[in-house]
Amino acid sequence: MSLIEEFNDYRMRMNERIMTYDNKVIKRFFNLDTNTYMEGALDVKTKEMLGLVASMVLRCDDCIKYHLGKCHEEGVNDEQIFEVFSIANLIGGSIVIPHFRRAVEYWEELKNQESAS
Repeated sequence: MSLIEEFNDYRMRMNERIMTYDNKVIKRFFNLDTNTYMEGALDVKTKEMLGLVASMVLRCDDCIKYHLGKCHEEGVNDEQIFEVFSIANLIGGSIVIPHFRRAVEYWEELKNQESAS
């Protein structure tokens, strides 16, 4: 199983499990997240790149993978993604570098998966 399949399968399975608890606050929080990344004054692509920078600075590998996948879906190219990585490293400092490495690995996996299809 690839990094992408493993991440997406786990995320979907656990989100479904979480929703079975029918907690209103959790449901509203998940919905707020969904609505935040919808087209608005900023386009979805820009919002996903912003989410990626924030996730890298906060050092959340799951969030980084999620936003990398969304950036890939939105057509972000290598040049753009490395500018996003540059901003995240500048803002977050050297502690972001391990997350940056894993982000590059995941980004390359996304591109390889696309070319294999």
